[in-house]
Amino acid sequence: MLRSTHGGHNPACYTRRGIFQNPAANRPTDRPSAAAVMARIEIKSEITGTVWQVKTRPGDKVESGDTLVVIESMKMEIPVITEDPGTVKEILVKEKDPVAEGQVVAVLDG
Repeated sequence: MLRSTHGGHNPACYTRRGIFQNPAANRPTDRPSAAAVMARIEIKSEITGTVWQVKTRPGDKVESGDTLVVIESMKMEIPVITEDPGTVKEILVKEKDPVAEGQVVAVLDG
């Protein structure tokens, strides 16, 4: 005997054991694959300040230790350095933009 555990009349929700199955759970999603998410590297500012200089552009290849952006804070120039090699996908700030601590300033493809 088939029965629904949620009281609805949608035949797709009926099972032999009365366990609700969500038919939408098996549909493809628009989420990126795990490999695509793993390849995205977000570079964040470690300090609040103003973008003084953007050193890279989308498409540039960078190595570990390269400076992507320079932030001015309290009359000091602080480089935002990548720890991972990759290709610059996006620079999310422009010169003279304010940035907050922890804000993503660049995205790399790993």
